[in-house]
Amino acid sequence: MLTPHKSGKGPEQIKVLIVDDSTSARTMLRKIVEGDPGLSVMGAAGDAFAAVRLMKAELPDVILLDLELPGMDGITFLKRIMEQRPMPVVVCSSHTEFGSEKSFEALEAGAVEVILKPSPQNEASRQEATVRICDAIHAAVQSRLGRRPQRPAPVRIAPPGPKLTANEILPPPVIGRAVPRTEPIVCIGASTGGTEALRVVLEMLPADAPAIAIVQHMPPGFTAAFAKRLNSLCAVNITEAVDGAPLTQGQVVIAQGDQHLMLRRVGASYRAHVVGGAQVSRHRPSVDVLFRSAAVQAGSNALGIILTGMGDDGARCMGEMKAMGAPTIAQDEASCVVYGMPREAVEMGSAVQTLSLERMAAAIMGFARRQRLGATG
Repeated sequence: MLTPHKSGKGPEQIKVLIVDDSTSARTMLRKIVEGDPGLSVMGAAGDAFAAVRLMKAELPDVILLDLELPGMDGITFLKRIMEQRPMPVVVCSSHTEFGSEKSFEALEAGAVEVILKPSPQNEASRQEATVRICDAIHAAVQSRLGRRPQRPAPVRIAPPGPKLTANEILPPPVIGRAVPRTEPIVCIGASTGGTEALRVVLEMLPADAPAIAIVQHMPPGFTAAFAKRLNSLCAVNITEAVDGAPLTQGQVVIAQGDQHLMLRRVGASYRAHVVGGAQVSRHRPSVDVLFRSAAVQAGSNALGIILTGMGDDGARCMGEMKAMGAPTIAQDEASCVVYGMPREAVEMGSAVQTLSLERMAAAIMGFARRQRLGATG
């Protein structure tokens, strides 16, 4: 039930507390975490009470938390942590509808990230999950909640396999090639902290906002619940992306977990194009794939926005959107949970403008007005 931290780990490592009622899951997660030289397992507990006993002796840097726990459930435990001693928490949840709904409740309660618990029987899934889990832990420590300025940069494990580009899914745009004028289209990419960031932006939009396509890094099985949750809060109509679905005024689509989302131009408007394929920038869905398709299909008719998140997904292909005449915006550091993807976009010169999260909706509506004035001018 309760496994203490073994000594001998370097002081610069991120200390992780695993809380999961399954012995096999704890063993698997320990192996994944300890495979990253920048991480160490401080302890592993089978329930919230065992976790509290470990935390009395030593506080972790990050908690990796299952929500289905005996005695005190994971949501209650998370809320008590945030009330008494806020710290970064990454939820490791199951694929079920119940799991996805509880995961969004956990995000609202203060969890930094939600990841899908890998299947111990599926080696391919476990290998793919290794990068996702370790990245989520590193991102949690970099978040505003868990930022520790004195901590030296940890040594990262080299993820297995090459880091693929959007060329794996579709060819790059021909820079300078004219794209006919169409309805305005907005493409948004986000990762860690993005579920809350997207809620803030979308809640501020009126029902006649331009069509929006979103890639939020999220496990398969979670995006439908996420879209449904946002739809209940917003004036725009928000759904999970379906291949061939029209992208029209007032319509927002969110990429399915484990599927890439692209734009397909049809006359003066767009449809969603949902495809599988390789992970791009170590993600599926990938922001780079969405932005590449926007550069090719929409050109200057599109607006590209990159929000909070770890890594560099989206930064390179946002530069292609810019080269095709599209305005591009990165979220500013002060309002980001993790200033990773926006930082890369700024440093590459891909983002023309940086804005706080609260100003994004106004920028979207201003873009739509300018596009429609241009079409009638």
